[in-house]
Amino acid sequence: MAAVVRESWALVEPRAHELATTFYRLLFEHAPQARTLFPVDLPPHRSRLLPALVHVLQRVDRPRELSPILAQLGRDHRKFGIAATHYETVGVALLGAVEQLLGAAWTAEVADAWAAAYSVVSARMLAGAAAGNGPASWLGRVVDHHRLSWDLAVISVQALEPIPYRAGQYLSIETPHRPRLWRYLSPANPPRPDGLLQFHVRAVAGGLVSPALVAHTRVDDVWRLGPPMGGLPLDAESRRDLLLVAGGTGAAPIKAIVTQLAVQGGPRRTHVFVGGRTWIDLYAVPSLTALAHRSPWLDVVPAVEHNAGEAEHGAVGDVVGRHGPWTDHDVIVAGSPDMIRATVARLVTAGTPPDRIRHDPLLTDRAA
Repeated sequence: MAAVVRESWALVEPRAHELATTFYRLLFEHAPQARTLFPVDLPPHRSRLLPALVHVLQRVDRPRELSPILAQLGRDHRKFGIAATHYETVGVALLGAVEQLLGAAWTAEVADAWAAAYSVVSARMLAGAAAGNGPASWLGRVVDHHRLSWDLAVISVQALEPIPYRAGQYLSIETPHRPRLWRYLSPANPPRPDGLLQFHVRAVAGGLVSPALVAHTRVDDVWRLGPPMGGLPLDAESRRDLLLVAGGTGAAPIKAIVTQLAVQGGPRRTHVFVGGRTWIDLYAVPSLTALAHRSPWLDVVPAVEHNAGEAEHGAVGDVVGRHGPWTDHDVIVAGSPDMIRATVARLVTAGTPPDRIRHDPLLTDRAA
């Protein structure tokens, strides 16, 4: 099933923009009321939803990898008021769009494979939604906006009710400056009794949300926050030493995990590598280094690609590789998709077992 989906997608992928246009046309023809669920400025959104959906469909033969993600997505989509009928309508539009572009290549075998794959995905998302027993979303008020540079800001949000996330997870957020445009951000702190969350945001060039967050967020803005997602929280059963690798604002979930370890008394030897193109990308290093000075279980190594100064020179994955091997460690990698791919490849080549390396799905830059 998944192999047939992958093979047929290879024929459609060069016309992905046309596919997206056809998909949304069919979707709104079947369900005009669904238009209110999407941003007013729809064209930029087209480049995000459909590739993510196809990415998942091509991997339905990996249930261990996908099932937790799909369950989380199902719970997350409750904030839109999504019902079972919406899933059916999306499936009809998706298969109809692929059929139109494939033409004669849309055989009975291909149709059955796409239908079966979509059925698996939608069923797991619906099960995840049904299992959600908390609020569909929360409200939070911005209490501080600290701009570190023209394209980087630290934003503190006071949740009005506790959000049951774990250090290393991320939340979808919607702001008054970009209604109906949700983006994922990772809290840089573990859950606190007062409900305060700190987010690190970099303005992505050409992004729809992150530039507005960095430039236009104001104290007292009210955000909506979706259910926690992601698979980076620590494995409580493991006693192996830890290797935590961050690139750019991937420092946020890594900092949350390290802070949680400090609260627990540093039960595991932990090596943290923080990388960036320039020193400004290492904004989290001073606070992590200060914690390391008080914590004998923690080492922090900064890595800079240009004008390294006192940091190690090179891409963070290469620097990690020079300090290896890391064959006996649990590894968590957080950053851009390109940074994660390069770092994971370096680690695997050096002998780290792939099943000990964890990172979030490589779908897109989450905060664009």
